[in-house]
Amino acid sequence: MSSPSFLARFGGKILLAVITLAALYLVTVIYAVGETLLAMTFLVVAMLAIWVYTSRKTTASRYLLPAVVAAIIFVVFPMIYTVSIGFTNYSSKNLLSFERARQFFLDETFRAPGPAYRFSMHPDGPEFRIRLVDQEDEAKAFISDTLALRKPAPLVIPARPEAELKIALADALPLKDIVAQQNDIKALTLKLPDGAQVRMTSLREFAPVQPLYKSNPDGSLTSVSDGSKLIPNRSTGFFQTEAGEARQPGFTVGVGFAHFVRIFTDTKFQEPFFRIFVWTVAFAALTVVFGAGLGLLLAVLLNWESLQGRGVYRLLLFLPYAVPSFISILIFKGLFNQNLGEINLILGGLFGVKPQWFADPVLAKVMILLVNTWLGFPYMMVVCMGLIKAISADLYEASAVAGAGPLTNFFQITAPLIIKPLTPLLISAFAFNFNNFVLIALLTGGRPDFLDITVPAGTTDILVSYTMRIAFGDSGQQFGLASAISTVIFFLVAAVTLVQMRFTRMAEENR
Repeated sequence: MSSPSFLARFGGKILLAVITLAALYLVTVIYAVGETLLAMTFLVVAMLAIWVYTSRKTTASRYLLPAVVAAIIFVVFPMIYTVSIGFTNYSSKNLLSFERARQFFLDETFRAPGPAYRFSMHPDGPEFRIRLVDQEDEAKAFISDTLALRKPAPLVIPARPEAELKIALADALPLKDIVAQQNDIKALTLKLPDGAQVRMTSLREFAPVQPLYKSNPDGSLTSVSDGSKLIPNRSTGFFQTEAGEARQPGFTVGVGFAHFVRIFTDTKFQEPFFRIFVWTVAFAALTVVFGAGLGLLLAVLLNWESLQGRGVYRLLLFLPYAVPSFISILIFKGLFNQNLGEINLILGGLFGVKPQWFADPVLAKVMILLVNTWLGFPYMMVVCMGLIKAISADLYEASAVAGAGPLTNFFQITAPLIIKPLTPLLISAFAFNFNNFVLIALLTGGRPDFLDITVPAGTTDILVSYTMRIAFGDSGQQFGLASAISTVIFFLVAAVTLVQMRFTRMAEENR
């Protein structure tokens, strides 16, 4: 009997080692670019995958692992990342890390004393050469070595006297080509024979430049030109002058629970937050009540055996759900237009009124509820029709023998039997509408705005659209504050859902 081959004995271990090394390399690369949290996530996923697919005790888990990994990457990681940002000052003014912000100042340069050179670029095969001419003495000309200009990377290129090289240069590139490659050219430093280094200072000029700041051991920066200092303030996330003036760009620092405290204590955010929260809960709850109520009513009517043309009615009533919601919302936005919308034209012709749907806060909320009910009732109708079909016909026959009418059948048979399986759907519909950003953004944009506050917030904003306006609107793009509000929204939705589920369970136990 022949011994097993080398691949049969060690192939699996070699493959495992290669996969492990590849995973560790990927984690190292992600960590090296500064994404610590993402690197940790990939490390956890890699370790979990290696353990599940190599252990004999986890055979059944191998089929669930892809779903678990997807949940970790696309659900858990974004949630943790959002929560973590809520504890920082991350904003449009504080985007960079401390090291990158410091390097930004160290990379600043100023025009140093010395002659300036007029320059031109000349193709040399697939590469280029730069020709420098002293603006004060045009007899002094220099030509650089060949360079590729494939990417803007810092590079020092020697430049030699033109008289020594005796190179016949091709025609100079036009200005538009120099403009197109100016980022690559700005990254170049040309070193002249006397040791002087020159860099691009304009579209037609190279000149000596020096770093504007030099680094100090304590982390501060000193200006070479006037000796002033920039001192990093790790509380505000800015480099500051000795007089306390902040200089941009800022850097990201941790602020602890400052954003969460600000949400509930700063009057500028406190009042709109609670008003918007109340409207958000009312909007989500009323949408579920109206949508489910209308859907259930239509489902009962369409299950009426004596109704002629039920198939046609079902198709017509299901069409609003088949049309993409954003199209329906934009159509309704046109229908509710105050001056040209068909709804106001009809109301004006019949009653002589033209409601200001988008200017009046109450009417705007009524409009939102009407549109959202229209978008949501078809799905509820279809679900209720299926649940009603599952009810035994014997119950209705017994009810008919007892002389019960349609209302008695509905309240004594239909409603009690479908409310239990319908409850999880109602809870999920509430959670969905709690964060129904698309409807608010496309229909009203959160407007009309509150007139008694200074932050961007509207009377029809729900929490998620309010967060969007803070994060990307006209309030300075405060991503950290927006992430804190998103975290609060998450826990609010979770708490409301748990309370609803608790009351549902208690109702079932008491039944």
